Formats: sequence, structure tokens, C-alpha cells
Amino acid sequence: MRSVFGFGESLVAVPLLALIMPLETAVPLSVIISVVIAGVIVIQDHHKIYWSSAKYLIGYALLGLPLGLLILLYGHAIWVKGILGGILIAYALYALFSKKQYRLPSDHKFWLFCCGVFSGIFGGAYGLNGPPLVLYGDLRGWSATHFRATLQAYFLPISLVTVVGYGVKDLLTTEVLTLSLWTLPVVLPAIFLGRYFNHKLERERFVKYVYAGLLLIGLVLLKDLFR
Repeated sequence: MRSVFGFGESLVAVPLLALIMPLETAVPLSVIISVVIAGVIVIQDHHKIYWSSAKYLIGYALLGLPLGLLILLYGHAIWVKGILGGILIAYALYALFSKKQYRLPSDHKFWLFCCGVFSGIFGGAYGLNGPPLVLYGDLRGWSATHFRATLQAYFLPISLVTVVGYGVKDLLTTEVLTLSLWTLPVVLPAIFLGRYFNHKLERERFVKYVYAGLLLIGLVLLKDLFR
């Protein structure tokens, strides 16, 4: 999932891991795997990364991260998730079915700021850094290979910061570190397999798959409103 599309692996990994282990083990394990995947992809395809875009998105995300943590701690989780889910569904449907869409011919500081800050907010609140980055990559018309590589240049430092935070909170236990080593024999081949599929995807088909994924994320976030 991560190696093909550039994001979204935690939506697959964490729920499945949570079936066989506590969340306080599953979440740090998922983040460590994220660091491994991002690191390998950055090494593989560093020439495909739009470094100027990535550095601004990282910087602005760090500004939004504290607000996201405040929302996580003090916000009404169900309604915040519902609003975020509604936004994702609305924009995904627009992107999938609209014939005329706005495009940015070059990096734009306003859009970098908005997408970066909201990525930090969503990431701090619910670990959903990806959707605002998808929006910016689509506005810029990035190809599937550039999209995948540039997002990893963003995720690598952000995930490393998160891992450090887990270490401070004593969540990087011996069990988590041992399990992360056990994942490598399947994670590493999956990265290369995902790269193969990513490089085969044409931009238009890739964008449709990505927005279908965002639509699914939005529906998952909305489900708590109807319990």
C-alpha cells in the first residue's frame, strides 16, 4: 500500500495488527515500519523527489502538529472525525468526477502552507498526514513516481520525530523492537514489489486510485457518527 501509493499503510496495518496485539504495541510498530519503507524509497528514488516542495511541507507540518495534538487531547473525537471524513469524501468525489480542476504550474507558498499545516494537524490528531499531501501533489500534477518519492521525503523525518516521541513515552519496548525485526523479511520485498506497480501506473489511473482511497478513509472516519 505505502510503496505503491505513497501513503495509507497505517489504515491497513494498525487494524490488522490490533487483532493480535495491543494498540500500544501495534501503533509504534507501524511507525517503525513506516520509517523503514520511507528510508528505502528515498534511497531508491531520491532523483524523483521534489525537494523544494518536501522541505516546505515538512516545515509547515511541524507548525500544525501541536494543534493536532491539542485536538487529540481536548477535541470531541467523534465530531472532529466526522468533519474530517466529510471533507475527504466531498473533495474525493469532486476530484474523481470533475472535468475541470485547478492546477498549480509551480510551487505555491500559500498552498504549501495550507497543505503542510493541515497535514501536521491531521497527523497530530489522528495520524492522517496523507490527505493534504495528496491534494498538493494533485494540484501540482505530479506523476505517480514523483508523488511516491516526494511523500517519502516528507514522511521519513516526520516518522522519525514520532518514533523519538514514542521512545520518550516508553512505548519502544523490547517487544516492539523485536517484532519490527521480524517484519523485515516481508516488508523489504513488498517495497520493491510496490515500486514495480507504482512505476507501471499512468498518472490518470494512479490519481483515481488515490482518491478512491481517500473516499474510503472518509467513510471509515464517518462510521462512528452512526454507531
